[in-house]
Amino acid sequence: MVGVLEDFLWLLVLIGVMINIHELGHFWAARFFDVKVEAFSFGFGPRLFGFRRGETDYRFSLLPIGGYVKMAGELAGDGNPQTASASVFTDDPRALPSKPRWQRLIIAFAGPFMNMVLAVAVLTGLFMVKYEKVSPADEQAVIGHVMPDSPAAKAGIRDGDRLVALDGKKNPTWEDIGLKEVTSAYRPMYLTVERDGKTFNTTVVPILSERLGVGFAGWDERGQIQLGQVEPGYPADKAGLKKGDLLIAVNGQPIHSQIKFQEITKSSGGKPIEIEYQRNGQTHEVSVQPVYAKIDGPARWMIGVVPTQKLNLITTRLSFPDALRESVHQNKKGAMLMVEFLKGVVQRRMSAKNLSGPIGIGQLAGDAAREGPSMFFMLMATVSLQLAIINLLPIPIMDGGVILMLLVEMVMGRDLSLNVKETVFKLGFVAIIVIFAFAIYNDISKIIPG
Repeated sequence: MVGVLEDFLWLLVLIGVMINIHELGHFWAARFFDVKVEAFSFGFGPRLFGFRRGETDYRFSLLPIGGYVKMAGELAGDGNPQTASASVFTDDPRALPSKPRWQRLIIAFAGPFMNMVLAVAVLTGLFMVKYEKVSPADEQAVIGHVMPDSPAAKAGIRDGDRLVALDGKKNPTWEDIGLKEVTSAYRPMYLTVERDGKTFNTTVVPILSERLGVGFAGWDERGQIQLGQVEPGYPADKAGLKKGDLLIAVNGQPIHSQIKFQEITKSSGGKPIEIEYQRNGQTHEVSVQPVYAKIDGPARWMIGVVPTQKLNLITTRLSFPDALRESVHQNKKGAMLMVEFLKGVVQRRMSAKNLSGPIGIGQLAGDAAREGPSMFFMLMATVSLQLAIINLLPIPIMDGGVILMLLVEMVMGRDLSLNVKETVFKLGFVAIIVIFAFAIYNDISKIIPG
């Protein structure tokens, strides 16, 4: 229960910062163009408390799941900042509808823009304090293991192969391979493979993983494998294995792959597995008896560990120009991945079950906060960027919908009728409620898979 409350509090901190930054964008742009701002609210619903400064009521409202800026000329009582497209006609020169459309467009775009600025600023600050980069040796796309009958196996790829080109790009990193794989269900990946000093071309077509909801080729990278998590009370914990132990071999087979370790465990049939591992530079051996259980996904033979690759990280600090450049680069990649995810959902190449709602984001916020400030700020940058992209979607109630309607009016040379705007707004509101409910359902289904 304490953990749930912590997650909720960290969620409030996370969304509080992002929403206020977002609404400040609308607020500052509106003030710049001399639009009268009647209210700046953190949260929706009835006003709880606040204060008035000048002509603006700064308030905290009942439902802390959003926020809005109420400008003169918007529909009264809608309580949403995105309804510049559904505004009443007025003679007030400081009302939003009285302003030129290009100014209203800038006001609508200012919110998502500030979320982008926040994402770039947070990562820039983090990289100036501490910047971690994977060593060049770990970036090489060397195959650790290929699952039988997987798309990679059918393409002729084997353990130990090195991927030297992806879609014409030479020397791709595992990050390049991974991003392409998860977004390419049912789409070909054109590869050049090096084996024993010779190269050949092949094509891998990832399938859509039902469990992960993303593209899956059935391979993983070669590297040192360590225990990233040991579940309390499970066989590995009882046998004395600990987080951070480096796996050397299982049943006499060298372990260079997470997937191979999991395959050996799942196919054990409940028979003890012999694990050779290293801790503090010393090698140990232990026999572990698997149990048939499920933690996530279907029931299977397991020992209660999560294997992860041990990466050799190069830690340094970046100057402001370098940190800013790297931040922009990372945010650009994040934005492209988000766009690919949305396209993949529409094209049914990725599953919408990856969409997280407030419960899932709250869990992420709590976990990140418990790992330390840097992880929490990293999450803030990621979610802020995603919020900007989602807000730019052409859904009527979102900023992107406002921008789209303003562009339509600019092309038409006249305003859409108030009835049309109200109808579009109501449809958009219903769409958002459906998406929000689906995201909550996803969160609950992940907590209670059955």
